[in-house]
Amino acid sequence: MKTELLAPAGDMERLVMALHYGADAVYLAGTEFGMRAAAGNFDEISLRHAVELCHKKGVSVHVTCNTLPREYEISRLPPYLELLEDIGVDAIIAADLGVISMAKKYAPSAELHISTQLGVVNSETCKMIFDLGASRAVLARELSLEEIKQIRANSPKDLELEAFVHGAMCVSFSGRCLLSNYLTGRDANRGECAQPCRWKYHLVEEKRPNEYFEISEDNGTFIMNSNDMCMIEHLPELIDAGVTSFKIEGRMKSAYYAAAVTNAYRHALDAAIENKPLSKVWVDEVEKISHRNYSTGFYFGEPGQHYSSSDSIYFATADVCAVVESCDESGNAVLTQRNKFSLGDTLELLTNDGEPLCFTAEEIKNKADENIDSTPHPMMELHMKLPKPCAPLSMLRKPK
Repeated sequence: MKTELLAPAGDMERLVMALHYGADAVYLAGTEFGMRAAAGNFDEISLRHAVELCHKKGVSVHVTCNTLPREYEISRLPPYLELLEDIGVDAIIAADLGVISMAKKYAPSAELHISTQLGVVNSETCKMIFDLGASRAVLARELSLEEIKQIRANSPKDLELEAFVHGAMCVSFSGRCLLSNYLTGRDANRGECAQPCRWKYHLVEEKRPNEYFEISEDNGTFIMNSNDMCMIEHLPELIDAGVTSFKIEGRMKSAYYAAAVTNAYRHALDAAIENKPLSKVWVDEVEKISHRNYSTGFYFGEPGQHYSSSDSIYFATADVCAVVESCDESGNAVLTQRNKFSLGDTLELLTNDGEPLCFTAEEIKNKADENIDSTPHPMMELHMKLPKPCAPLSMLRKPK
């Protein structure tokens, strides 16, 4: 089976970045039935455009339909699934047994992928979903590499296995959490999680209702706050275990996240496939984005509970300061400003065809081709000579 790098696309801007930086497939949602209700998502017009754009580049589109629909929503599913069939999406990701049945009926041309929300943790479940018509199981995050090897060995050979390799993790088993619904009325299983597991908690004594006590940590207690996952150094082990689709979490993350993480994993996966060593450059790249403490999740055994610094967030170490709109063979580029930078600043050029390149901003010109000392205006047009020719959507970053 062919390996696949699967990137998140929360909206069109993120989708375009994922495509440019090397995704083999993207996963996204329509305006309902997806597990990220707060993402930009795609209406019918933008969804059609997204599929056309992806297919022109040979990239597959997987649409999430993995909420647990209530009875009053069921009547809206057939026309929605027929729309996905008409648009030509490549796969539908589902968790509810009723949705699985309806997807086969109303969108028969689309592959059926069983969501991690179903909690696939053994080969018997794999056999069952394969008999239901599934072509892929999105494995639960709670599995170890050894368990995945056994599942691969005992499952139908034509059933693909997909696994998460990067991004946020949920404190609850495969995302089946009731805490958000209980505390805020926002149901996690309907794509509306308020992430109360990330909140800072205190202890309140019954007879002292207005007194809040710290429990244990110096800067507050975040007793349910999970680390982020990062498996960029372990893709060869995942390939050996039988994983064919490598999924990056993050439909709520920025376009820069979609670009930088997809780019890093593209190079890492290519190196793993070719049995080449992984350059430290790509490990460093995922450290440059905002993230919580990284871990390898359950892949190498029970992760245990980490009490110290559980709310540590490492903020991005560089700001995107411009995006390339066009560039000639000599490196003369037209860019659009994203954050202010100035003459003499040290910048990095991020492209999809090589390692990031560091250089000094020696000359900046405005739209009128006049020399300027800085770029103070949001989205202003800039002209610069870059250290090498590059494609549109390449980025300039300014290290903090």
